Amino acid sequence: MTSTPVRAPSGHPSSIFAPPLVRSALLASFSKLSPAAQARNPVMFVVYLGTALTLYATVANVFTRRAWGDELAVTLLLLLTVLFANFAEGLAEARGKAQAAALRSAREDVKARRRVGVREEVVPGTALTRDDLVVVEAGEFIPADGEIVEGLASVDESAITGESAPVIREAGTDHSGVTGGTRVLSDRIVVRVTSGPGESFLDRMIALVEGASRQKTPNEIALLILLSGLTLIFLLAVVTLYPFTVYAGAPASPVTLIALLVCLIPTTIGGLLPAIGIAGMDRALQANVIAKSGKAVEVAGDVDTLLLDKTGTITIGNRQATRFSPVPGVSELELARAATLASLADPTPEGKSIVALARRQGVVAETPEGAEFIEFTAQTRMSGVDLAGTSIRKGAAERIARLAAERGGRVPLELQPLVDDVARGGSTPLLVIENSRLLGVVALSDVVKPGIRERFAELRRMGLKTVMITGDNPLTAEAIAKEAGVDGFLAEATPEDKLRMIREEQQGGRLVAMMGDGTNDAPALAQADVGLAMNSGTQAAKEAGNMVDLDSDPTKLIEVVGIGKGLLITRGALTTFSIANDVAKYFAILPALFVTAYPELAALNVMRLHSPTSAILSAVLFNAIIIPLLIPLALRGVPYRPMSAASMLTRNLLVYGGGGLIVPFLAIKLIDLLITPLLG
Repeated sequence: MTSTPVRAPSGHPSSIFAPPLVRSALLASFSKLSPAAQARNPVMFVVYLGTALTLYATVANVFTRRAWGDELAVTLLLLLTVLFANFAEGLAEARGKAQAAALRSAREDVKARRRVGVREEVVPGTALTRDDLVVVEAGEFIPADGEIVEGLASVDESAITGESAPVIREAGTDHSGVTGGTRVLSDRIVVRVTSGPGESFLDRMIALVEGASRQKTPNEIALLILLSGLTLIFLLAVVTLYPFTVYAGAPASPVTLIALLVCLIPTTIGGLLPAIGIAGMDRALQANVIAKSGKAVEVAGDVDTLLLDKTGTITIGNRQATRFSPVPGVSELELARAATLASLADPTPEGKSIVALARRQGVVAETPEGAEFIEFTAQTRMSGVDLAGTSIRKGAAERIARLAAERGGRVPLELQPLVDDVARGGSTPLLVIENSRLLGVVALSDVVKPGIRERFAELRRMGLKTVMITGDNPLTAEAIAKEAGVDGFLAEATPEDKLRMIREEQQGGRLVAMMGDGTNDAPALAQADVGLAMNSGTQAAKEAGNMVDLDSDPTKLIEVVGIGKGLLITRGALTTFSIANDVAKYFAILPALFVTAYPELAALNVMRLHSPTSAILSAVLFNAIIIPLLIPLALRGVPYRPMSAASMLTRNLLVYGGGGLIVPFLAIKLIDLLITPLLG
C-alpha cells in the first residue's frame, strides 16, 4: 500500500508579525469594513459611524468651498483607528488559520485496507464510514479516527502533537484511541472507524482553531456590555456639550465633537477585545490543547477543584505484576502457575504482565487441552479458566474473597496482611483462587508519572484542590495519593461516583475540572465545567470533554489554568489601560474645544499643546496608533503569576492604570511637537 506522507505541522511562525500573517491581516482589515462586520463590536461601530460622518463633512466642505483640511485629517485618523482594530482581529484569526493549515497537512488522503468479511479491499480513506474495520501495518498511515480492536502498535503522532516520541496504542485498554493521519511504526492493528466523512478529530480541530468561527464567552459578552454602556454615556455627554458651545457663542464643529467622542470611549480595549478572545484559544492550542470553546479556556481560569482519574492520568497506566505472595501452605511456584492459567485469556496489559513474570520464574505458559477460558470484564473484575474438575480465577481482592465464600471456602487469616502489605506499598492486590481455596496475592504496581508531585504542588499554590479518583481499594488509593501529592482521593469509584462527586462540588458553588482518558470517565468529563480528555484515551472520552490534551499530560491543566487566568487578566489590564487613557485625552481635547469661548479653560492645557487643531489631531492619532502597539500584549497575554486577588488588583492598577495615565501624556505631547511644523 502506498500512502501520502503526512507532514508535521510547523506550528505558529516565530514572530507575531510574520509576513504571511501580516498579509492576511491586512486583507482582513479592509474586508471587515462592511457595516455588518463592524456592528458585531458596538464600540468600534461608533468609531465606524463617526468616520462616515466626518467623511460626509469633509466632502460637504469641498463642495461648499470651505476649509476641509482638518476634517479630512480627522477622517483619515478615524479610518486608521477602525483599520487597526480590524488588523488586530485579523492577525489573531490569521494565527488560528495558520495552525489550521498545518493541521490540514496531516489530513491528506491515504489509501485504506478495509476488511470485508475475510477479505480486504483497498479504498480511499475518504470512502470510510463509521464502524468500518481497517487493517494498518508498520509504515502505514491510519486513515481515519478509530479504536483499535485487535493488536497493539507503536504510533507516531508527531503530525498531531508535534512530539517526536512514539506512543503505544493497544486494543482493550484506555489507550486504544487512534487519530487519522498518524503513522504506525511497528506491528499490525485492526481499527474500527468511529467517525464519518467530515467528522474526524482533525476536522473538528481545524474548525475549532479557525478564529472567525469562535463564539464569544460569557465574560467577554459582559465586558462588551460594560464597554457599550460607557460608550452610550460618553455619547450622551458629548451631545449635550454642543448646546453649551452654542450658548457661549462659539459653536463646536461636529467633527471636533466626533473626535472627542472617539477619544473618550474605550476604543483601545474595544478594538483589541476580539483579538484577546481569539488569542486565548490560540495560546491553548500552542500548549497542544484543543479547546472546543472559548468558554472552556476562560472557565479554566476560575477552577476550584480538579478531579483526576488515576490510571493513565496520574500513573503511567499499564500496571505490571511485580511479585507473587502465596499464603502459608502454598508455594510461590504453585501460585504463579495458577495465576498464569487464569491470565492466559486476559488481554489486558496486567494479565499479560502476570504471564511474563511467571515465565521469568520458570513457569511454562502452555494452554491445557479442554480448557475453557473466562475472559476478564469490567463487570466481573476477574478472569480465569475451567479445567476438568478445576476452576481457577484471579481478580480484585474483594471480588475473589466473595467468590471464595460463595464456593464454601474460607479466607485464611494470613491473607489480609498480605493484601494490606501490597496495598500500603501503592500496588494493587489481585487474589488467585483454585476451586474454593485461596492461593495468595499477585501485586500489580502502578508507577506514578515523573515530576507529578511538583506539578500538583504548583496547582495547590494556584488555589486548586486536587482529588484522585480510582477504582482501587482505599489502601492502594491512599498510597498512590500520598506519592503523587494530591489533596484527596476517592477509592473504589464507579462512573456514578465520579459524577456524584462533581455535582456535589458544583452545588457547593465551586467550578470543577475533570481529567480522564477512559470511556468510564466520559460522564464525568461531560458534567465538569472543564473536561480535559487525554488524546491517548478513548473516543468516548474525547467526545465528552470540552478540551483535548494532545500530549496526554495529566499536569497540562496547570498550563490551561494559567492560560485561562492570563486571558482574564489580559482583558482586565487592557481595560484599565484604556479607561486611564481617557484622562489624558480629556486634558488634550476639552481645552481645545472650549478655549475660544472660555479662555479660563486654557489652564487645563497642562501639556501645553500648540493649538486646538494640533491638540485634536494629536489625541486622535494617539488613539489610533496605540491599538497596533498593544497587539503583541493582546496576543501573547499578560502572564499569570500566583498571587492574591488584592495583590493582583494593586499590580494592575499600578502598572496598567499608571501606564494608561502617563503614556498618553507623553505620547500626545510628542505627537504635537512632530505635527506642528506640518500644520504651518
